[in-house]
Amino acid sequence: MADFAASSGYLVFLVTSAAVYAIFALGLNLQWGFTGLINFGHVAFMTLGAYATALLSLQGVPIPLAVLVGIGLSSLLGLLIGTSTLRLREDYLAIVTIGVSEVIRLIALNEEWLTRGAFGVQRYPLPLDFQPNLVVRLGLILLFTALAVYAEYLLLRSLRQQYREGQQIQGKSYQPRKPLTLVIWGVIATGLILAAYIPGVIALYQYSYKAGLMLLTLALLASLYVALDFLEQSPWGRILKAIREDEEIPRALGKNVFGYKLQSFMLGGAIAGLAGALFAWQLTTIYPSNFEPLLTFHAWIIVVLGGAGSNAGTVLGAIIFWAYDALTRTYLPQLGWLDQSQAGAFRVMVIGLILMVLMVWRPQGILGKREELTLGR
Repeated sequence: MADFAASSGYLVFLVTSAAVYAIFALGLNLQWGFTGLINFGHVAFMTLGAYATALLSLQGVPIPLAVLVGIGLSSLLGLLIGTSTLRLREDYLAIVTIGVSEVIRLIALNEEWLTRGAFGVQRYPLPLDFQPNLVVRLGLILLFTALAVYAEYLLLRSLRQQYREGQQIQGKSYQPRKPLTLVIWGVIATGLILAAYIPGVIALYQYSYKAGLMLLTLALLASLYVALDFLEQSPWGRILKAIREDEEIPRALGKNVFGYKLQSFMLGGAIAGLAGALFAWQLTTIYPSNFEPLLTFHAWIIVVLGGAGSNAGTVLGAIIFWAYDALTRTYLPQLGWLDQSQAGAFRVMVIGLILMVLMVWRPQGILGKREELTLGR
């Protein structure tokens, strides 16, 4: 029984981590997948959101207000970076974002008067840290079930859209794509959703703070997904895609290309700031070492794997990334072939190999649209 409870708690951790990283990667997907802005310092926005939320809540600021301040600071950082670089070539933006992320991390490490430095921020207030009665727990389980059904619906809808995609080539009839690859990925993702559902229900019934945070993170992810999906279908989203493909065309039509780029960069930073607050609540204690540049490249892996320009693909990429991380972290050491440091390097090498194969086999990612992106041109 104790082993089952431990495994259930670990699955709750994995679901929460996948949802936090999905939110984090959705911000990058908005910046790069939709607008074509290369951001190699995405973790800087997460760092600001995490530290602002933790430090302000320690000073007695209500948690929702602390989160909003963290999101606002992350968006302000996007404004500062964007106004100085978005008029230049894209490689300047990539270089500046790397530098800014390291500056933010070093400030968190060295300015003890502000961030407590290497000692970290501890014992800050956490949301949903209470003991609900049976009626509330059943209501939480019902909400969790609705979110699981919604996730499966989005997955099936995205796969169906991928299957129905085709091209009109020289007047030829509609040609649907072969569904085998999409079916395989759909079965994998559905299995992962089901594998997380039952432990999640048990964890919510035996309520703990971690279970409440899992539900809160999933609810925020679903709300953010709906909002971004609406923006994608709006004229604003279509202009972002036009800028990504060739910014001279919307500029010729009288669109303020710089303004749209800046809006996208700021909104993506704000989303990463929200992910930072959730990340801080999940860790319950944050240190500067929690915000290494590697987190940015985890987000890039998720976006590339799921499909740039696809919100559903980004969420699916986060699920698959964390499933891979959990399986290799659990079972690779049991083989006895590698020691701990070698196993860590091997895991990174394998995910790199998977991405290289994917770039050859399906360069648009699992749910990306090849004809919409410039990947194959």
